[in-house]
Amino acid sequence: MQSFARRAVVDLGSNSVRLVVFQGESRNPLQIFNEKAVLRLARGLIATGNLDAASMDEAITVVRRYGAIARAMHAYPFEALATSAVRDAANGPEFVARLEAATPGLDVITLTGEEEARLSAEGVLCGIPGADGILADLGGGSLEVVRLAAGSIGAAATMPVGVIRLAERAGGNPARAKTIVADELAAIPFLPEGTGGDLYVSGGAFRALARIHIAQTGYPLAMVHHYTIGRDEARDLSAVIGDAGRKLIERMPGVARKRIDDLPYAAIILRRLLRATGAARVVFSANGLREGWFLRQLPPETRGQDPLVAAGRDLTAGLLRDPNVPDALIAWTTPLFPTETNAQRRLREGACWFSDIGNHEHPEYRAEQAFLRVLRQTGVGLDHHARAFLALTLALRYEAPPDSLFLAPARALLDMAAARRAETLGIALRLAYTLSAGTPALLAATHLTREENKLILTLDASSGVFAGDPIDRRLSRLASMVGLDAETRLV
Repeated sequence: MQSFARRAVVDLGSNSVRLVVFQGESRNPLQIFNEKAVLRLARGLIATGNLDAASMDEAITVVRRYGAIARAMHAYPFEALATSAVRDAANGPEFVARLEAATPGLDVITLTGEEEARLSAEGVLCGIPGADGILADLGGGSLEVVRLAAGSIGAAATMPVGVIRLAERAGGNPARAKTIVADELAAIPFLPEGTGGDLYVSGGAFRALARIHIAQTGYPLAMVHHYTIGRDEARDLSAVIGDAGRKLIERMPGVARKRIDDLPYAAIILRRLLRATGAARVVFSANGLREGWFLRQLPPETRGQDPLVAAGRDLTAGLLRDPNVPDALIAWTTPLFPTETNAQRRLREGACWFSDIGNHEHPEYRAEQAFLRVLRQTGVGLDHHARAFLALTLALRYEAPPDSLFLAPARALLDMAAARRAETLGIALRLAYTLSAGTPALLAATHLTREENKLILTLDASSGVFAGDPIDRRLSRLASMVGLDAETRLV
């Protein structure tokens, strides 16, 4: 039904107010609208105990607009999630009442600190299902930390050290801010459990730090989600930003002007988190509270899907010549990779789902279009290695020359062994489609086996599938990739 096809949520943050409209029931949230207003509701909260009056008035105007958008898009439910500034302010309940009165159909939910932390954790796990370590979600008013254990949510805590509140508590003094953050983190007993693991960071200020690092290093994929840097790189980044003055930050590439005042405090918090957790890596997440809200509304069977496979199904919906082909290809390519790990098998299965994505494109541009669509897709469950592997595989499935310049971002993100697996799988998929015309019936009349030093392609002579020069060339190339000799047999 249309009334349930779209859902709208307003994130009433301490720094910004944002509307996101999600469409569909996909395991990977699909945003069709995203608008933010930086209102800094938490400004002056430390001194007055109240939300800023002018900011409240602006927020009511903005949220009324968001209500009109939600109604025009037929989005239901339409809810607002109020976080630390609203729950901590003496006039928070009054503000909530004004918002609901001014915006028909809006339900405002004021989250406790633990509810905010758990929703943020669910949002991060939506995009990084097996996350293991410590999550830190930074807003304008508070910092939430959560213990994640192999995809499960453990202990959680909230602290009043969001970037706006920290600046006010420290009186604008960075040295004082460092002490405040260190003292707050020292009171959280589970943080040392992150030693040697990953620190997952979410929130606009942390994402702004990631964008600076991406711009400075010339990283080949301009995506914050799943961007990962080592402990030393993170320490260096936070040290530079934390000690830089405003003028220096303004000249840095990738800086969002509205984040300039927040960045030194975000850097201080990140550096102290590294000390408190002992994390070996920092993994940035574009997901958080809003994605957690969305995921909670999906049925359990959808929440339990593999996001990589779900992304393949979603992105190729309506494009596949036959929806049964991916499963057939998964079985058909299995003999090529007898020693693959579970993670490698998962990528191969994902590539089989994406394998017909370019069939509607112009023949001259299929390889490049397939490459870019897969590399830059919105699927939140794909880390950068997976994107690069799948994109390279698909480009070669459509016979892109291996030295094509447009493949450079993927090759930069893959080691030699992973790139070779992608090339092998791409060649195998090309052979499979040449044999079967993208139909499971014809593919079933063929199969690959390994015998000693040979890769054998067996064909059912009665099926209409036959070997010719294109088949022989592709089989020979595939056999060479796996270190075997090629042989074709008719039965």
